[in-house]
Amino acid sequence: MEPITVLVVDDSPTMRQFICFSLKRLKGCKIVEAVDGVDALKKLQASKIDMILVDINMPVMDGLKLVSLVRQDPKIKHLPVIIITTDGAEEDRNRGLALGANAYVVKPIQASHLIKTINEVLSNHNSK
Repeated sequence: MEPITVLVVDDSPTMRQFICFSLKRLKGCKIVEAVDGVDALKKLQASKIDMILVDINMPVMDGLKLVSLVRQDPKIKHLPVIIITTDGAEEDRNRGLALGANAYVVKPIQASHLIKTINEVLSNHNSK
């Protein structure tokens, strides 16, 4: 797998740290961090991002709004998006996927499950 740049969007520094630590298992993975949806949009314009991992519950702009804005932007709408959240409710999952997320992972997450999900999403995405 060639190196990818992943945007990790979560308002919790601890969660971002855990996700970033998990991503280090992916060879050559570069990580860009954002603290909320607004910050994420700035980072998306400033860097070449290959995938977005986003929490739902954040101040300023939540993850669902971010997913919806990403899917409306012709320059970045192709990016794979994985929602990582404490909201395990079926309706939240359905809403996230309906907005265009490629996968939905419920916290607490295990690094191995996250890496497996990322690899699945990337292989589906790259085969299109």
